[in-house]
Amino acid sequence: MMQKPSLTLKDLQRSGILLPQEEMLEVGKKATQVHIGIPKESSFQENRVVLVPSAVALLTAYGHQVIIESDAGKNAYFQDKDYAEAGANIVYSKEEIYKADIVIKVSPPTEEEIELIKPKQILFSAVQLSTHYGNVLRKLLARKATALAFNYLKDDTGVYPVVKSMGEIAGSTALLIAAEYLSNVNDGIGIMLGGTTGIPPVEVVIIGAGIVGQSAACTALGLDAEVRIFDNSLSRLSRIKNYLGNRQVFTSLIQQEELARRLATADVAIGALRAPEGRTPCVVTEQMVSDMKYGSVIIDVSIDQGGCFETSEITTHTDPVYRKFGVTHYCVPNIPSRVAHTASIALSNIITPMLVSLGEEGGLEKMLHRHVFMRSSVYLYQGILTNRTFGEMYALPYKDIELLMAAL
Repeated sequence: MMQKPSLTLKDLQRSGILLPQEEMLEVGKKATQVHIGIPKESSFQENRVVLVPSAVALLTAYGHQVIIESDAGKNAYFQDKDYAEAGANIVYSKEEIYKADIVIKVSPPTEEEIELIKPKQILFSAVQLSTHYGNVLRKLLARKATALAFNYLKDDTGVYPVVKSMGEIAGSTALLIAAEYLSNVNDGIGIMLGGTTGIPPVEVVIIGAGIVGQSAACTALGLDAEVRIFDNSLSRLSRIKNYLGNRQVFTSLIQQEELARRLATADVAIGALRAPEGRTPCVVTEQMVSDMKYGSVIIDVSIDQGGCFETSEITTHTDPVYRKFGVTHYCVPNIPSRVAHTASIALSNIITPMLVSLGEEGGLEKMLHRHVFMRSSVYLYQGILTNRTFGEMYALPYKDIELLMAAL
């Protein structure tokens, strides 16, 4: 009688695989309820609000709690009753706002607001590279806060969405401002920005081929102006030329003689250069400005980073212009705040999906682990400085965010 061969380990493994198996279900992410606080802006002439009522309605529908300080949206023409109807709780003190897990505002926190921040609390706002901001950073470090910057936030394509959106608004608005100050109503010389039959078009010089320059160029061309764009990058000039299509646009590298020659005949000059770090290069000398036409207008959008005209001096929304060499200068930082309703909606459209994702991912730490592109916006993590530029500028110790995330 033949002996039945014994089963090997491999045979047992194979037979086990063929047996009916339990269904493996994906383990879902555990959503987190987010407690969001929105204070009223206290910075000078900041009219925007970071979340509009429709965004609040969406967040509360997801189960998140939103508290907002009374009149936070007033300057952008969003009323308390609009927020209340959207599901927000209206409070009347900043102390109540800073009890939230996440505090979101447009401008950087004031020294008084920093005193209200709790350890590990999340602050989301814009940042400003200035001497004064070093003091803000040191106080935030002492509070053991986690802080993210709007202007450093990237999306999954590597684009800075807040910078792009605010740049588009600033570029378009800059041309409309120039039109105002060319008109007689604002003591201008009475030129219509644009073209009409039988009259040569207005000449517009744009210095900078980034988002601001592109938006300004589109608006100027829409008004039938003659547009000349200068930049120090051939690739940016090529990109903007392709974007604008077949319309006649003069482009040039920033060469002093050519720039001076074009400025001398310009009716409007837009400063739209943006520096990746630090101050914007000053490419227009005082002599160039003095050679410009009497009554021409300079809109220096780059004044946020120091300005690209040697004659530029910071002005305000209440006293926005001055004249030098007969040239009207408009050098107000934060141009989007001039159109606060539109700018608030644009900000809200970017921030709201991020807050929804933060809740669905289970908190900020998990979100940063899963979405590498988000890490660029973090400059403080639980009291640790993670931004190299800030560390070097203000002589503060810092740690790379990538190494910090790997260690957590």
